[in-house]
Amino acid sequence: MNALTVAPGLLIGTAGVLGTVGVAGWIARRLLVVVTVRGASMLPVFCDGERVLVLRAKSLTAGQVVVIAAPALRERTAAQPRQLGIRGLRTGALDGRRWVIKRVAALPGDQVPPAARSGPAGSGPVPPGRLVLLGDNPAASLDSRQYGYFPAGQVLGRVVRRLPSPPRGIR
Repeated sequence: MNALTVAPGLLIGTAGVLGTVGVAGWIARRLLVVVTVRGASMLPVFCDGERVLVLRAKSLTAGQVVVIAAPALRERTAAQPRQLGIRGLRTGALDGRRWVIKRVAALPGDQVPPAARSGPAGSGPVPPGRLVLLGDNPAASLDSRQYGYFPAGQVLGRVVRRLPSPPRGIR
């Protein structure tokens, strides 16, 4: 009989190990997503074409980078009617949605940061269930400066690490 000692006195058969690995793989696929960054909104931290690992987690802190459902084009602000076309929202598709990568600038109850006050969010505290998100490259980012608040429920997850680039020809 093939067995693996896990702890003193505890034996698990080969089938048990394979089952455990299968369950762990299933859990990892449900909790982790590999996302390819598109566009320049997060320069210099994340570059176009770079891959990141995203943990599907809803607990956030200010300063974290998140992947969130892109605002619908119908939510354009009157001040920026032409800037928010499909070209401006260069994101990948996951579950039929369009996604963007941004940094959490303020959580519900936090004060809107000065960088976002001139936009639709205004000033004062962030309302419940909303987030202020900003790109690291303001010149190329469509974020809370144009859209105002983002719904916290639309967050896919937070970026936990940068991944190495795949070999050429594999994407």
